[in-house]
Amino acid sequence: MSSTVSFPFLTVLDFRFLTVELSKLPWRTYIRHDNPVAAALLSKMGYNEEEKVEVKKEFLRMLARLELDEARQRLLFGFFETYLRLSEEEEVRLRDEVKTMEEKEAAKVMELIVSYEQKGMEKGMEKGIEKGMEKAKLDVAKRMLAKGFDADTIHELTGLPLETIEQLKP
Repeated sequence: MSSTVSFPFLTVLDFRFLTVELSKLPWRTYIRHDNPVAAALLSKMGYNEEEKVEVKKEFLRMLARLELDEARQRLLFGFFETYLRLSEEEEVRLRDEVKTMEEKEAAKVMELIVSYEQKGMEKGMEKGIEKGMEKAKLDVAKRMLAKGFDADTIHELTGLPLETIEQLKP
């Protein structure tokens, strides 16, 4: 494919590129490359449903082998997980397969799995706490309204937007 931007007197841009259809690429071809981009793109390459667990296992093996810093690992893991998510049953199968790996490699891969699961739980707990605090503020605001407090005072004390407080009025 190509793209050209030009005027009658000047060509400003002449760009030619190849289209890569990841879903048509065989994922197994790339698992031996020590390339972080190839690792992340495994999730978009050609695999069938039965191979999902194996694809994620190979991705984790690549990630462990690359020994990237935490920020780069998080970036690659986030991209991969966006396109290839396993069910709980598949995650159990993945763990079972990791246990059959050579001990040193299995330890690195399991450390990655546990690390990202823990981060996910922490993020979930943070969201839960935020929701709980917001609900508590709404409950306090409702009680304050019932006691006759005006919306400006409730806003000042709870931090809730005035629009939200107005919607709580009976």
